[in-house]
Amino acid sequence: MLSVENVDLYYGAAIALRKVSLTAEVGAVTCIMGRNGVGKTSLLRAVTGAHPISAGTIRWEGEDISRLPIYERAKRGISWVPQGRDIFPLLTVQENLETGFAVLPRRERRIPDETYELFPVLKTMLGRRGGDLSGGQQQQLAIARALIMKPRLLVLDEPTEGIQPSIIKDIGRVIALLRQRGDMAILLVEQYFDFARELAQTIVVMDRGDVVLSGKREELDEQDVRRRLSV
Repeated sequence: MLSVENVDLYYGAAIALRKVSLTAEVGAVTCIMGRNGVGKTSLLRAVTGAHPISAGTIRWEGEDISRLPIYERAKRGISWVPQGRDIFPLLTVQENLETGFAVLPRRERRIPDETYELFPVLKTMLGRRGGDLSGGQQQQLAIARALIMKPRLLVLDEPTEGIQPSIIKDIGRVIALLRQRGDMAILLVEQYFDFARELAQTIVVMDRGDVVLSGKREELDEQDVRRRLSV
């Protein structure tokens, strides 16, 4: 389980997270929602180690990882797909996938067949540069690269942003399959409530750096959630 307890995070003098707490369980999708600029990405940066926290505790699999750098968290099975994908545009698709080998023992450094079962389009594009792919294909590549690392916690920051509807469905299918596999926790930031409702067991709504609503999907009032997401 991932446990975030009373976390504060600052950018200079500006506070981005204020006493934020949540849990994410293995075999489930925990979705973080909220308007733009409320701290969703900052929370993911805190969890992955991309930005230091000022107070609170982050535990993963029972270990306090609050002060560990990002590469140490990656070694512990935390894999992050950031907003904007951040693939390497000049590397080929295969080379992008192979960058996921960095945290694996040498004997495990291979691209599993499951990668192409989940994302069949990538198998036909292994020699193409990442920058030549469409936005949706780049998103699939970014998720596939994260899975190469064999994560036990997969962190996804708005994987549907700017993506065509057909690929959104493909990404949703992959997330559902990973959830059903039951060997990883999935922490998902998402703007679209309908997408989140289909996938998430737990929904966390943020506003101005605070968690303002949290609970099991079926226990939350859908209209209340939608109201808190509207501009």
